Amino acid sequence: MDDLGPGPPGGDRGGGGAAAGAGRAVSGQHRRRPGRGHAVSAGYKAVQWNAHKRAYDAAAVSAVVVFVGVYVGVSAAALGPDSPGPEVLALRGLGLCGLALLHAALCIGPMARLWPGLSPLLYNRRHLGVMIATIGASHAAIAVGYYGGFGVRNPVLAVVDSAPTFGSVSRFPFETLGMLALVILGVMAATSHDFWLRRLGPRAWKSIHMFVYLAYALLVGHVAWGVMQSEPGPVAPALLGLGVLTVSGLHIAAGLKELRGARVGGGAPAQAAGDGTPWVDGGDAGTIADGRARVVALPGGDRVAVYRQGSALSALANRCAHQGGPLGEGQVIDGCVTCPWHGYQYVARNGSSPPPFTDKVATYRLSVRSGRVLIDPRALPPGTDVPPTPIAPSGGVPTAGSPRAEDPS
Repeated sequence: MDDLGPGPPGGDRGGGGAAAGAGRAVSGQHRRRPGRGHAVSAGYKAVQWNAHKRAYDAAAVSAVVVFVGVYVGVSAAALGPDSPGPEVLALRGLGLCGLALLHAALCIGPMARLWPGLSPLLYNRRHLGVMIATIGASHAAIAVGYYGGFGVRNPVLAVVDSAPTFGSVSRFPFETLGMLALVILGVMAATSHDFWLRRLGPRAWKSIHMFVYLAYALLVGHVAWGVMQSEPGPVAPALLGLGVLTVSGLHIAAGLKELRGARVGGGAPAQAAGDGTPWVDGGDAGTIADGRARVVALPGGDRVAVYRQGSALSALANRCAHQGGPLGEGQVIDGCVTCPWHGYQYVARNGSSPPPFTDKVATYRLSVRSGRVLIDPRALPPGTDVPPTPIAPSGGVPTAGSPRAEDPS
């Protein structure tokens, strides 16, 4: 989901320890190191679990079961003789649980950008997405079986098109909205494994998973109309509105922060290359923290992550080759630039993943003049080696090394 689509267990490349701002919050055994983990480019497993993921999944499933059980028990006791049957209470409990988890999943991405210490939450977002789809399917199965399973018609059709009145607010067929949302979540869960990411390509895969926001809007409508028709009152609409405002507000705030962060140096032309191409001012070289990056927006809209390692700088494309994660929001772990989303790693000077992985991102030439970082906006082919550019004292004029193509072997 969110950049941000949910995904099934498996396919992540051990990135728990790679979260920006909290890279060592998870045990190092989960980092994607050379020769360890599991990669898109090195093979597939239907489900890839490690100790951290097993613990997360066990805790999450247990929490869902406890939540639904408590909801059913408390609701039955509170409503007394007026309580509906356990099937209806379970239906409502699953719906409430799934909607709450969807809100949480949509908030994880922007929260991690606003507060980097929360980045480890991104590690298991795929598992959370599959759990949401599974809860939604369970909710739908109970609804279809209970409300449509005792007649002669197809149960699904009996629920979806039972006296539809699309022009009426009070009798709008909210079930249709829920079914459409479930189809979207099902497609996302089915395609979120890295196998499909590789087959579809990052751009198409990302486009599919951006439909999570359409699914969210459909579910908000599904719940809003359903509550208005069955249990009118101010509490449920107020809570739903608060959730929508929270999700929207966090995404807007994270987007504004990204825009501000990408304006460092103003993106102004600063130096002419040999063919007259203007280089881009990337700001003060000395203020980039060691092991971290500064994201600079190029005139064409692309973003570059300028990483510092010791007393030298390297630049590579800001989009991870896996799911387009923001490399500039990660950090250097074990000598490699590490994506904060799933722990994919790249050697800063050539944009290549360490063996046996073969993922690559574009690199850029740099220069430091009078203490300012200058970026050649022309991206070099992924895997092109560019020697790191030293950070010289103010007034120095180091020359960036000439790029050379990486040995394909």
